[in-house]
Amino acid sequence: MHYQPQVDLASGRLIGAEALLRWDHPQHGQVPPDTFIPIAEETGLIVGIGEWVLDMACRRAVAWNRGDRYPPLKIAVNLSPRQFQMNDLLASFRRIMLDTGCKSGWLALEITEGLLLDNNIAVRETLEQLNAMGLAIAIDDFGTGYSALSYLSRLPIETLKIDRSFIHDIEHNRDSAELVKAIISMAHSLRLSLIAEGVEENFQQEFLQRYGCQSAQGWLYGKPVSQEDFENLLLFQDRGR
Repeated sequence: MHYQPQVDLASGRLIGAEALLRWDHPQHGQVPPDTFIPIAEETGLIVGIGEWVLDMACRRAVAWNRGDRYPPLKIAVNLSPRQFQMNDLLASFRRIMLDTGCKSGWLALEITEGLLLDNNIAVRETLEQLNAMGLAIAIDDFGTGYSALSYLSRLPIETLKIDRSFIHDIEHNRDSAELVKAIISMAHSLRLSLIAEGVEENFQQEFLQRYGCQSAQGWLYGKPVSQEDFENLLLFQDRGR
């Protein structure tokens, strides 16, 4: 497990992290996630992997929020479409959160727009039940995979993550810049929070701040790092208070 910092753009403070899988293979070295995740999805191994990721993220959230950290640090966990086919997804969440002592406010669940393509009733009901447990739902890579936006009013979505492809081009591509501004404006109108992904340049940060994006992640703030390195970031920030 690695953790990529998420920061509040107004204060610059570290407010959370996205939990990300990394595979250091003994023979092949670093295996990219876009190589092994699709295989895990296809074979169904992603279900067991997803449970392990959730358990680890919950344990980290408990450890990092010890001492009533305010505001609490929130860990974002990606859910795969395959996990939504499980009959016991909700039971799995309840069990892991009870076992670890993790509070619902310390987690965010990231789903892709593709999961919503079929307007699946079972998916909607599962999202509603997860939301009723107090878990925040975020749409990952927003703007890249789904054309009908009606789900934003029908589903308990709390956060939109602006896809990195839009952020990458905002300085030189007027269309990308206008799309980002439109997403920010729409999110404000719907009272949704925003995280911009793939922020690497100061210009991108300034653009996002100017138009009201609340938070961001990307190499400007830190690459995905190990648990130990992330804890050093937290320690450095806490000492600066």
